[in-house]
Amino acid sequence: MIPIPDAFADRYALARARFIAGVASAGLSLKQYPHPLKGREGEELSVDVALDGDMDAKRLLIVSSGCHGVEGLCGSGVQVFALHDDEWREKARARGIAVLYVHALNPHGFSFLRRVTHENVDLNRNFIDFSQPLPANPAYDELHPILLPAQWPPALQNEMALGKLVSERGEAALQAIISRGQYQRPDGLFYGGREPTWSHLTLRSILRSYGGSASRIAWLDLHTGLGPFGFCERIYSGRNEAADMQRAIDWWSGGGATPVTVAGDGDSASAALTGQMHGAIHEECPQAEFTGLTLEFGTIPAVQVLQALRADQWLHLHADDADVDAGLAQQIHAQMRAAFFDESDGWKGQVISQARQAMFQAVDGLASEY
Repeated sequence: MIPIPDAFADRYALARARFIAGVASAGLSLKQYPHPLKGREGEELSVDVALDGDMDAKRLLIVSSGCHGVEGLCGSGVQVFALHDDEWREKARARGIAVLYVHALNPHGFSFLRRVTHENVDLNRNFIDFSQPLPANPAYDELHPILLPAQWPPALQNEMALGKLVSERGEAALQAIISRGQYQRPDGLFYGGREPTWSHLTLRSILRSYGGSASRIAWLDLHTGLGPFGFCERIYSGRNEAADMQRAIDWWSGGGATPVTVAGDGDSASAALTGQMHGAIHEECPQAEFTGLTLEFGTIPAVQVLQALRADQWLHLHADDADVDAGLAQQIHAQMRAAFFDESDGWKGQVISQARQAMFQAVDGLASEY
């Protein structure tokens, strides 16, 4: 093992370097999927993949990070720690489980400390059938001008209007409207896009390449920004089928862990979402039984997270304005980092211990009898 703080990095370039070093120290091969653009520091961007196990393994565990860009600061640390964790690697090998690490699904957002892709798309709302009419979210249209005012910081009138909506409708109801996903306003929050993004297409390619031989696939996708500080909510990720849900509950609710929740059921910090990534597994690996889980690590209160997202989107929309204050831009970047990553060793320790438990449980579940 390595010290827990050493697994984490404060920026994409260093996180990627530590992941690549971890892959090398584990004696694994690295597959790179280069991104067409450069990063914030002019660095190369890539989705990096490493398989610990056999390509033709019948049981496969996917551990992915960085779907939402900046959230990769946390997810990358989990992956790097796992690559140096001999007990974990021996456990997976002994049970015949291949582990696929997918690092920085959205490397552009990761590098620029944004949640969205370079197309300004929320990757986890982008997996819909674009040959069909786009999903509607008319309630978001009403909120859009309040969420993204012309100036930042917002004027008092704007803040009062938003506060009135919260008091009238409730924080949870507004979160559900805003975060569900919307497809009509490319300049808005939680925009799902009008075609598959680069990261979307890259993920499908990865799933086809590494999941085609598996008869059982589990997927742990690492996220941050919802829930109490340091707490890991285990959110079911899969089809709305009783057998699939029960299997996830059986695998991940034991050992003193918190119960598996379902987004939008009232017990989860997450609302019901549209166009999530896990849908691709059924299309690219239809032969496999699939069991998925989102690990959501809490940081700061939801209202502050929303404020960070509003500020970040405002800055993106005004990036070419000559009068945008450099100090304000720095402040907004710092807000985004704090909303999705905590620098303290205590928080990082909580992340590793909870993620590690879920990974061990995933191996036991995959290796269990059919």
